[in-house]
Amino acid sequence: MSESKSTLIFANLNKDDAGHAAQIVQAELEQNGWHTEILAFRGSISEYPDFDRYSLIVSLGGDGTLLYAARFAGPRGIPILPINLGTLGFIAANRMETWAVTFEHWQKGALDPSRRLMLQSYAYRGKKILHKGIALNDIVVSSESGARMIRMCLSINRECFGYYRADGLIVSTPTGSTAYNLAAGGPALHPEISALIINPICPFTLASRPLVIPASNCIDIEIDETKKAGALLISDGHIVANLEKGDVIRIRKYEKSAFLIVPSGNAFFSALRTKLGWSGDNDA
Repeated sequence: MSESKSTLIFANLNKDDAGHAAQIVQAELEQNGWHTEILAFRGSISEYPDFDRYSLIVSLGGDGTLLYAARFAGPRGIPILPINLGTLGFIAANRMETWAVTFEHWQKGALDPSRRLMLQSYAYRGKKILHKGIALNDIVVSSESGARMIRMCLSINRECFGYYRADGLIVSTPTGSTAYNLAAGGPALHPEISALIINPICPFTLASRPLVIPASNCIDIEIDETKKAGALLISDGHIVANLEKGDVIRIRKYEKSAFLIVPSGNAFFSALRTKLGWSGDNDA
């Protein structure tokens, strides 16, 4: 990470008014003495800048834009200021009306970035590496066909835990716990807890339940059987590899963390209440 006050704005043009919003953010940052560049894209970046030149990345879009930015910022220790232009924006907690206050508090040293655990995954076919990557939300092994289950062997710390016949398995970080994991019946974890969630997707037996394990544990998933379904490896919502019988996916806590500049205090619990409707029963 650069020591200079240099910012890269990730502007997701698939979001309405992202281009105009990027200009507003750029003007505000430059008034505060930051050199700012805008990287506008649709879907993915076509040309990669020298990320080491930047000391701050602003993600302008939704949670997906933030996850994409974390792929580049995480390994370099660059903090991310996420600004939500989407509909939910659970992780990207700042909005256009409020981001400048959060930024000012961080710039003055009154706000520490929220440290988020990331995952590193490897997919092996024998000795061949099919994929190597990092994720902020989750790693998913999924059936390629929604109509057919796959059979997987789950090992924790190199010891076989058991076999799952299901539509797939989710390995989620606390940050990702409120995404696919929650929709699949898993628990919501505070984003700064050091833990991982292993959650089967629509398992064949009701005895297969979500597990919460220490983040230091190592997870291996071997594809035991796919029949005619085929299997996919999905990292933060993006398909990264096609899998077949005998392939092994190794998932570990990544050695570095993502740092998010988000409002302090009870922002997570506020989001549960206001965005997910977890406000309890008024008549209780």
